[in-house]
Amino acid sequence: MYRFSNTLIGFLNLFTLIASIPIIGGGLWMARSSTTCESFLQTPLLVVGFVVLVVSLAGFIGACFNVAWALWVYLVVMLFLIATLMGLTIFGFIVTAAGGGVEAPGGRVYREYHLEQYSPWLRKRIKDPRYWLTIRSCLLGSKTCAQLASWTPLDYLQRDMSPIQSGCCKPPTACNYDMMAAGAMVSQDPDCYRWNNAPTLLCYECDSCKAGVLENVRRDWHKLSVLNVVVVILLIGVYCVGCCAFRNTKRAETDYPYGHNQMTKVRPRWDYYWWRWLHDKKEQLY
Repeated sequence: MYRFSNTLIGFLNLFTLIASIPIIGGGLWMARSSTTCESFLQTPLLVVGFVVLVVSLAGFIGACFNVAWALWVYLVVMLFLIATLMGLTIFGFIVTAAGGGVEAPGGRVYREYHLEQYSPWLRKRIKDPRYWLTIRSCLLGSKTCAQLASWTPLDYLQRDMSPIQSGCCKPPTACNYDMMAAGAMVSQDPDCYRWNNAPTLLCYECDSCKAGVLENVRRDWHKLSVLNVVVVILLIGVYCVGCCAFRNTKRAETDYPYGHNQMTKVRPRWDYYWWRWLHDKKEQLY
């Protein structure tokens, strides 16, 4: 049983070491891609890939070759990763708690989304002009709205839409353009006046479009947060096994791999030899 924890942690880190290679490769591939959407995940993928690579390498070397300092680095970084993931998970649940959209008028299947329904942090992020310009370019390149070009009026009554299609590809359902054409003064959603039939304009500057993007973010973040909970539980288990492997490695250095370690000092303290030299000199004088 002495070597079991070392062997187990070695195999676990060998698996994560191999798994980090496609993560880094995916980040590098996104860096070379010309598609704007993929660049959003480029930096996080590279950071996660390199951190997993370094941590797994340290854990594998420390567990398989009894290198205590490598296991110590592994445990410290693992503790930091667990704390970071827990913080991000809690933050994600808090930020994405609001939202979800409302039913469209007229008994339609799809839902419509309003920017004020989402958390202030998300609204501030999406209203940044530079950030929105990047997302807008991504939406244009994705051809999401082109899928609605062949829809009939009956399709709009019976078929569902994604949050982005509902917010970016059409004006709000409550807009009344017949009354506007007749010159009547009516109070309508400001997005009704931002709508344009041009394929490159549509409702990409509407608040409903930004809300649709946030709804996609909210749904993805919820899925990621649930996954993070599972990952944190697994990492805590691996961390406990790593602590056992670290203890076994320290025992191996003292030549007491089994039972209680009776040695109080594995290596002499830095001032041991100076005190020994002074003691020898004193003995010679007397």
